[in-house]
Amino acid sequence: MPSATASPPHVRVLNRQGIFFLLVLAAATLLIYAQVRHFEFINYDDTEYVTENLKVRGGLTIDGIVWAFTTVHAGNWHPLTWLSHMLDVSLFGMDPGSHHIMNLIIHVLNTILVFVVFAKMTGAIPKSAFVAALFALHPLHVESVAWVSERKDLLSAFFWMLAIWAYARYVSAPSLRRYLAVAAFFCFGLMSKPMAITLPFALLLLDYWPIQRFQWSHFNDRVNGHSVIFGLIREKMPLLAISALSAVVTVYAQTSGGAVKDLDIFPLTVRVANAVVAYAAYIIKMIWPSDLAFLYPHPGMPPGWQVAGAFLMLAGITVFALARAGKQPYVIFGWLWFLGTLVPVIGLVQVGMQAMSDRYTYIPLTGLFIMVTWGMTEAARKWRFPIPALVMAAGILLLVSGGLTWKQAEYWKNSEILFRRAIDVTEENFIAHYNLANVLARQNDPNEAIFHYRQTLRIKPGFSDAHINLGNTFSLQGNDGDAVRHYRAALKLQPENVRLHVNLAIVLDKTGQPGEALDHYLEAIRLNPDDADIRYRAGNTLFQTGKAKDAEVQYREAIRIAPDFAEAHYNLGVTLFHQGDINGAIRAFEGALTVRPDFDMAGLRLKQAQDAAQSMQ
Repeated sequence: MPSATASPPHVRVLNRQGIFFLLVLAAATLLIYAQVRHFEFINYDDTEYVTENLKVRGGLTIDGIVWAFTTVHAGNWHPLTWLSHMLDVSLFGMDPGSHHIMNLIIHVLNTILVFVVFAKMTGAIPKSAFVAALFALHPLHVESVAWVSERKDLLSAFFWMLAIWAYARYVSAPSLRRYLAVAAFFCFGLMSKPMAITLPFALLLLDYWPIQRFQWSHFNDRVNGHSVIFGLIREKMPLLAISALSAVVTVYAQTSGGAVKDLDIFPLTVRVANAVVAYAAYIIKMIWPSDLAFLYPHPGMPPGWQVAGAFLMLAGITVFALARAGKQPYVIFGWLWFLGTLVPVIGLVQVGMQAMSDRYTYIPLTGLFIMVTWGMTEAARKWRFPIPALVMAAGILLLVSGGLTWKQAEYWKNSEILFRRAIDVTEENFIAHYNLANVLARQNDPNEAIFHYRQTLRIKPGFSDAHINLGNTFSLQGNDGDAVRHYRAALKLQPENVRLHVNLAIVLDKTGQPGEALDHYLEAIRLNPDDADIRYRAGNTLFQTGKAKDAEVQYREAIRIAPDFAEAHYNLGVTLFHQGDINGAIRAFEGALTVRPDFDMAGLRLKQAQDAAQSMQ
């Protein structure tokens, strides 16, 4: 291990001043976000992570724990995230407010950790408190806190900050035990969200500032004949190996889940251009956090002027940071922290359809907050700006930021508000239109739902799920012609969608086209031969078209698959009676009554069959 040229200052953070800041930070964060107690689950990812996830809904069980560690569900391997959601269900059931409060509690803990860790490493308690306040109250962080599905962001950041705290302890008194603590917290962070993969890089930055294990002006210094910087990198090799393993697992998980987009969809030039623009956009939204949305649609290749402008902005800040590296080390530290921690999610490996996301800034913005806080404090001292005025300016900034955060959090109250807001502040957001349409359809507002489904298809004509749900909405309205048209359009895009074949067959049956309906039922059976309901529906259509023997085969298969399917027993009895098999019909009707004793029609048909049997004797 390399010899440290410096170690974290021995600062007693939990003195009277530190405790005051800690209490104020916790109280302010709780006050701003208290409204989440009344928020609902969002019909976007919350369904996959909680409300429709049977493993999670089962609570914390042995089976659930095994599943959490072995699944790549939702395109990620993050077992601790799954376990946290399961624990919520065990503790609170499906009360959404309690799940939101747990998110808030973790955010408060993260805020406290940001304050304590940086105060301990820098010795600057008021500055660290201000950085933590920006972390707690910046509107860009609302998405991570107010969205239950982003528990992974909060947990990953929690273990990230604990790993830094453990690293500071290790540097002050190196030992294997303390190093293993760093590695353990790092692994926990990765098991919450793989974005923590850049932690070894962040630790190298901390070696430069504020821990000062090497200096910019002595970059090539050697200790005992060995390069200091090389020794620091070698020290991180076990952590880098963990990062490499996590990268392999993450790529596998996201590829398996279909989240990673091919270069055919987003070519490398588009990805690089979007990354440059996204970096600049994050900085702008940090300074002026307006028009925030749960999703910013990927525009493809950004306009040339945007790419050029963003590149000049990033290049200018980089040159400035390098120039100040010796005298103001916090500048290059904060800038590289921001750039580096965003690399996994900047879009070079494109995951999903977004160009950028507010939640991605949860850890990265800390670097910019440090640049601003230390820079403004130093400038105020240089220009002899009165301390009371500086404190007042900082207070006003935090009040404004807190107010904007309160307002932004309100948009996460429920799905309808969230999706309408995204439509208002973004352009051509087909995902927002689609999800709003789904919400409206569930609220029995079919006309507006149809409008937003049509907007979805205007923007994204090949979006098969929008065709399907639009077809379902038309079908419920009794508009069978439009339903069939959209089902057919969807089938061209998803020819092996079993439920789509069934839905189309139902409408075709209803509109007097049993022949074509039967074709789709049989195709659905080919694709999924063990679905009793499809077999039953196919039997009904076969019987209606005079193919009683074929109908009998399907009813018997339905009963084999689902022995308690009372209607299948009953229709088998009707079919057998029609074919003259009276005794078989009697057994089938008796089977229906065994499953459902109150099946009155089966009782009537059984008596008819018994009377027919007696008359034949």
